[in-house]
Amino acid sequence: MTFSVSTLCLASGAPLLFRIDSHFLRGLGAALFTVGFVMAATPAFADESILAVDNGEVRCRASKADLTRISLKDDRFVSVSRVQTGVEGQDFSIVHEPTRGDIYISVPEAYSKPNISFFGTTQKGLVYKFDCQIGGDSAVQVFVANADIENPSAKPEVLTASGSLQDRAVGLVRAMFEQRPVTGFEIRDAARAPVNVGDMKVQLITEYRSPTMTGKVLRIENASSSPIALREELIAGDGAIAVTISNPNLASGQATAAYVVVPAGR
Repeated sequence: MTFSVSTLCLASGAPLLFRIDSHFLRGLGAALFTVGFVMAATPAFADESILAVDNGEVRCRASKADLTRISLKDDRFVSVSRVQTGVEGQDFSIVHEPTRGDIYISVPEAYSKPNISFFGTTQKGLVYKFDCQIGGDSAVQVFVANADIENPSAKPEVLTASGSLQDRAVGLVRAMFEQRPVTGFEIRDAARAPVNVGDMKVQLITEYRSPTMTGKVLRIENASSSPIALREELIAGDGAIAVTISNPNLASGQATAAYVVVPAGR
């Protein structure tokens, strides 16, 4: 079987291919590029856990007939801003609990709107806009964590300009594997439609582009009924600087990730 991903814009040229032999890449395809997820059915609970961003909107639920508690993870409310009309049936009450910094919301029986909305400012200087749909007779708890604090942005990889071509390609592959930014590279995450190449389905997932070098993250699936062994030189095509395959031995229906580095513009 002859397999090449030249259809995914790996242009021809003088072959400079070398293989990055890194054991930490093995098994990545199954971990990052699983086609489907099996999710167990879970009952609906009153509690909600929400990730929010500074100046972002928090959509949640609020109890119609009982209390709603909103609590911040590793933070606390210092103030709440809302409009009070003074008209019965249009206002709700908020109580700030000073010990933990939580707020408790109650909606009067005559409240006529389907939701409540307000702004909350936290001790860390974050501001959230809350929009909570009203319903149910039971008490509700809403736990809010800041997404940037929970999942801080990865430190970008820096490719030394004076380093060898191989060293820079290794650094780029490492960054693509770890899904980290790279200084001087633009990341394009818009996945293209899969392309059928022989018995394989090949899909370009992510591109890292710079003026001198381009990195490509590919998803490769064995669409045949027999096992297939992938070879680096066939995946890379002509003109590639480097290629690494997470799992080169694919059973029927199995997928893996491949990382290809080519000169810019190819």
